[in-house]
Amino acid sequence: MTAKGAGFWRRHRRLFWVLISLSGGLLLALIALGVAVSIALRNAEPMLRAEIVAQLEQHFHARVELDSFHVSLTDGLRAEGKGLRIWPPAEVGGVTVPGSNGFAAASIKPLIQLQEFRFRAPLHYEPDTPIKISVVQLSGLDVDIPPQSHFTHAAGAGASQAKNALLHFEIDSIECTGAKLTLETSKPGKLPLEFAIAQMRLTNVSAGSQVHFDAKLTNPRPAGTIVTEGSLGPWTVYDPGQTPVTGDYNFQHADLSVFKGIAGILDSTGKYQGVLRDLVVDGQTDTPDFRLTHFGTALPLHTQFHAHVDGTNGDTWLQPVDATLGQSHFTAEGEVVRVPAGTAKNGTAQPGGHEISLNVNVDRGRMEDFLRLTSKTGTALLTGALTLKTTLEIPPGAAPPHQRIKLAGNFALDDVEFTSAKIQDDIRQLSLRGQGMPKQAREGGADVRSSMQSDFTMAGGVVTLPDLKYTVPGAEIDLKGTYGVDGGTLNFAGTAKTQATVSQLVGGWKGILLKPVNKLFEKGGAGMEIPIHINGTYQNPSFGIDLDPKKHTSPQLPGDETKPQ
Repeated sequence: MTAKGAGFWRRHRRLFWVLISLSGGLLLALIALGVAVSIALRNAEPMLRAEIVAQLEQHFHARVELDSFHVSLTDGLRAEGKGLRIWPPAEVGGVTVPGSNGFAAASIKPLIQLQEFRFRAPLHYEPDTPIKISVVQLSGLDVDIPPQSHFTHAAGAGASQAKNALLHFEIDSIECTGAKLTLETSKPGKLPLEFAIAQMRLTNVSAGSQVHFDAKLTNPRPAGTIVTEGSLGPWTVYDPGQTPVTGDYNFQHADLSVFKGIAGILDSTGKYQGVLRDLVVDGQTDTPDFRLTHFGTALPLHTQFHAHVDGTNGDTWLQPVDATLGQSHFTAEGEVVRVPAGTAKNGTAQPGGHEISLNVNVDRGRMEDFLRLTSKTGTALLTGALTLKTTLEIPPGAAPPHQRIKLAGNFALDDVEFTSAKIQDDIRQLSLRGQGMPKQAREGGADVRSSMQSDFTMAGGVVTLPDLKYTVPGAEIDLKGTYGVDGGTLNFAGTAKTQATVSQLVGGWKGILLKPVNKLFEKGGAGMEIPIHINGTYQNPSFGIDLDPKKHTSPQLPGDETKPQ
């Protein structure tokens, strides 16, 4: 230090000691403030934790546990909690929980489990003024709603009166990742319904009001993401499953091939309303490439549906489905229920899955649509306008759907035309000869359309027709037999009746020679009646006349014991 500088500090020695004193005092003040803040935080943590637990207990009327809770003053008040558990309600007026003793019994699952939550609030606080929290972040939320039978409701049940709280929180929004909602069922043999929620945001969060939500649900089968938004609440304390919910959904690019036997990419939109345990859903689906994987021919499938859904297990009642497959319109009503794996009534092992039971009405159908769907080549045996009514049952199982489907109904088919030119020409000749016009039959002529009608059943991939009536101008054919869906095998026998006699069918000089035998084939007012059979496949059918019944017998139908096979 220079002599000049040393002289300055000697002259201003008092100022030096003042600065030293101020610095020391400021340091001591900062240390004291730090100690005070530390003490305040240590005291604030249990106070805030107690208030959070108390308000949750008051809202849910249940036991609440919180493993840890910490706060810091970094950029306002920051709080973080871990290990939150809320049990089902046990102390709400008029409601008792089986096994509870003041609070929920230890054997009962928590209603809500949360791995972690965090939020930030301003440091400013005024008595009787809510502490505003802009966002509460949740992770690892697991909501498990017990079945309705879990709760016993007394007449006039209602929530208990709210208590005055030391602190009030006002939350703008809640953001959640990795959540799961489970709706338990009290129905024996039924599985609970689970929803995996990838992301969820709740707004308008306040006690006793509706909460707006938007969420992304991970759908496991078929894999995809369901985007949904709507409103939830007010939360029903005495039975959370009765909490109202309404919203819209959008489900895109769902791959149906995860279900054995079918394929296609499905898009669906719709809306739902009701309560968590009982929903009504209205929506539509579009699958432009719907197909049975065993056959492979794709057709566009569009549906509009009104459904009642049991939110506890996913059981669905269709009331009804309005559908279009290709050019065919039909409706279906019935149920789709989930069944667990187990033992069937006959003692055989029963795989788990969905069991479908429907009443189907095809009012404006095209036969070629349904035949193409069950064709590996995409070619239909015939075309025509179809009306059909049937019951449909599809039990769960490993076999392809066409082998598990059970049908029982009747149909009418008009304006029938076979896709095979040879078969259609044979039908034309049958019609013209049956009308006594053999010359026109030999020369060709206008095409002929025909009609069919019959009762039918289907089981094990085989369609049984016990009373098939096939009609063309001039002829009527009555048949009974079976059609194999896989391979298109034909096995039919019956009779052919014509308006014309045998001699009129043949015509010419041969017809004159056959006039003496006309009486042999006349029966029931018909000009001719002869036994016939149809065998082979729909691509290569074989027709025959059974003048000698010993050479060919009628096919034996299921349950028909009068005919040998």
